Amino acid sequence: MEGISLIVIIIAIIIGVFIFLYFVPINLWITAIFSGVKVGLFELVFMRIRKVPPRIVVDSMITATKAGLEVTTSEIETHYLAGGNVPSVIRALISADKANINLTFKQATAIDLAGRDVFEAVQISVNPKVINTPSVAAVAADGIQLVAKARVTVRANIQQLVGGAGEETILARVGEGIVTSIGSAKSHKDVLENPDKISKLVLQRGLDAGTAFEILSIDIADVDVGTNIGAKLQIDQANADLKVAEAKAEERRAMAVAVEQEMKAKSQEARAKVIEAEAEVPKALAEAFRSGKLGVMDYYKMQNIQADTDMRDAISGGGQDRGKGKGSLSRDGK
Repeated sequence: MEGISLIVIIIAIIIGVFIFLYFVPINLWITAIFSGVKVGLFELVFMRIRKVPPRIVVDSMITATKAGLEVTTSEIETHYLAGGNVPSVIRALISADKANINLTFKQATAIDLAGRDVFEAVQISVNPKVINTPSVAAVAADGIQLVAKARVTVRANIQQLVGGAGEETILARVGEGIVTSIGSAKSHKDVLENPDKISKLVLQRGLDAGTAFEILSIDIADVDVGTNIGAKLQIDQANADLKVAEAKAEERRAMAVAVEQEMKAKSQEARAKVIEAEAEVPKALAEAFRSGKLGVMDYYKMQNIQADTDMRDAISGGGQDRGKGKGSLSRDGK
């Protein structure tokens, strides 16, 4: 039993030592002292309690102190608790100090908390960055399409990194300027002969206003001739006019067909009325015979006159159908 108790005590002592060393990072405290960083042992313990990694704070303080920067542990700890990237901020401050760029710890932390890479921003401020724009298509006044590509050289504006627009805005504004410049040209040949006019016009527009960058230069890398948009539009307009004309012609044809059918219907209606009237003639003759208003001799005289008329029509060649019709009526009358 005594052996087991001894083993338990040893294990408890080892665990206690690890817990003590975890909350009391003596090695970091000794490293800070030999590096010339003033940080207390209890301060490191309180950092551990506040869930702030003491190593990040101590290493950042050592780096800043060796670079001649005045930064306190409280500022570093506050920035870490705010969700910032402490090592990136320290590197950015050192780079800015070496490049004689006015950048304070407050500005660096604000840029970092804004979601921008503050170290990269300082690097771009020292070494300008080249942004290649995508192909921008525009149409000159003569209807010829041109496709241009540009290279924009920018430098980070430290004062505008917080709240300033990014690269997407720069690319959009440069593309808009290229379209405006090409569209204002009377001929695509003028643009091909002097592509520098595009860059000059775009630079005069102040496209970097309100952005996190300062445009140093805009160089037209390539200009290609595209399609003849003017001719294509004219062809499309001609096709549209042709379809409209065809539609109107079809409408007139349909109206003419409708009128023709209407006239045929009216002709059939008139013919039906004529047949109806002709059917009443025998009835009228019979009534005239019964009432004594028409005698037999009068009827024969009428038949002779009708026969003479049919003969004249037959001789003239224009009354064959009428003669047949009359003959049928006369036969009905008999």
